[in-house]
Amino acid sequence: MAMLDVTKLSISFGGLRAVDELTMQIEEGGLVGLIGPNGAGKTTVFNMLTGVYLPTEGGIRLDGKNLIGKKPADICKMGVARTFQNIRLFPKLSVLDNVKAGLHNQVTYSLAESMLHLGGYSKKEKDMDQRALEILSVFGLDSSANDLASNLPYGKQRKLEISRALATSPKLLLLDEPAAGMNPNETGELMETISLVRKKYGVTILLIEHDMKLVQGICEYLYVLNFGKLLAEGTPAQVLNDPAVIKAYLGD
Repeated sequence: MAMLDVTKLSISFGGLRAVDELTMQIEEGGLVGLIGPNGAGKTTVFNMLTGVYLPTEGGIRLDGKNLIGKKPADICKMGVARTFQNIRLFPKLSVLDNVKAGLHNQVTYSLAESMLHLGGYSKKEKDMDQRALEILSVFGLDSSANDLASNLPYGKQRKLEISRALATSPKLLLLDEPAAGMNPNETGELMETISLVRKKYGVTILLIEHDMKLVQGICEYLYVLNFGKLLAEGTPAQVLNDPAVIKAYLGD
């Protein structure tokens, strides 16, 4: 059984069919790309996977459990985390506290503990600091732990957003254009980091990306959307040499 099983997933906005009967499966530990031209429906798929949009039709199962109709916070607790095409950090919080925000779905306090710092509050905070620093070290951000997130260079802000998503201990990590705005050197570092994260944490990854060098470098399998429909699927070599895919990206 696939970890993520998407069956005939569809959504309409008014009379527009934004995603039309998308079916895809991702095995545990896989690293899969969802690609296609701008406006193909890729981010809309992510919004359905995370409960932001309710599909018009179709099914989504994670380890056999239905995600349709669940709230985004509940889907996160079930093991799905994401990043965004436009970075959504807490700019006035420290790098460390941004990652700790991701850890809070796993740690709970009573009202008295949180207000008066009673009971196990201090130990829980210390444990979260340690866990957050461990994650930041994977991304080379531990030395910037006390810096404001807004003061990080753009490429490091991208990495911080992935760090925060990883802090929720996801089974499935959805990366929405993680290399957007990065220079070639930063993209190369990001490729190495994503591969390391997958190996170290055993997380399954589905990513949207326009940088074909990154896609070819790390993805094992690709799904291609065009006008909301599945245009092609297969290995990167198969898909990126498909005439229909080339036409969709480049036109006639």
